[in-house]
Amino acid sequence: MATVFESPRDLIGAEGTQLGPTGWLRITQDRVDGFAEVTEDRQWIHVDVERAKDGPFGGTIAHGYLTMSLVNFFLPQLIEVRGFSHAVNIGADGLRFLSPVKVGSNIRGVGEIVSVEEKKGGYQSVVRVTVEIEGSDKPACVVDTISRYYPEN
Repeated sequence: MATVFESPRDLIGAEGTQLGPTGWLRITQDRVDGFAEVTEDRQWIHVDVERAKDGPFGGTIAHGYLTMSLVNFFLPQLIEVRGFSHAVNIGADGLRFLSPVKVGSNIRGVGEIVSVEEKKGGYQSVVRVTVEIEGSDKPACVVDTISRYYPEN
């Protein structure tokens, strides 16, 4: 269940707020293959199931950038900001891949509001999203997402 803020202004002072966790999402070979197709990244560690059995992880793994891109799936499950005319994705900082995600694993997102500031007619938030792997002490990745919300007039 997402933490709800009724307006972008309500984000002010919310630094340190813990978000989530989301539900689990299974990483399937079909998802990995689809990502490989779209990005033209068909490295065997991701798409060659037979060869990967003898590889360093005992099977195929998700692309790091696939894992990171799923942060976009987790974010609306972590935080919901209402009362804005439009919002933009400014980017990301501090991306780190910490552990491979084996195909068949479940992942989920947890978050924390790191900072909020008024900026150029809107409110900019940095939300640190950690992608956890079910049964692992080490997360798959951590990234600071940057969003800017422009309030309704």
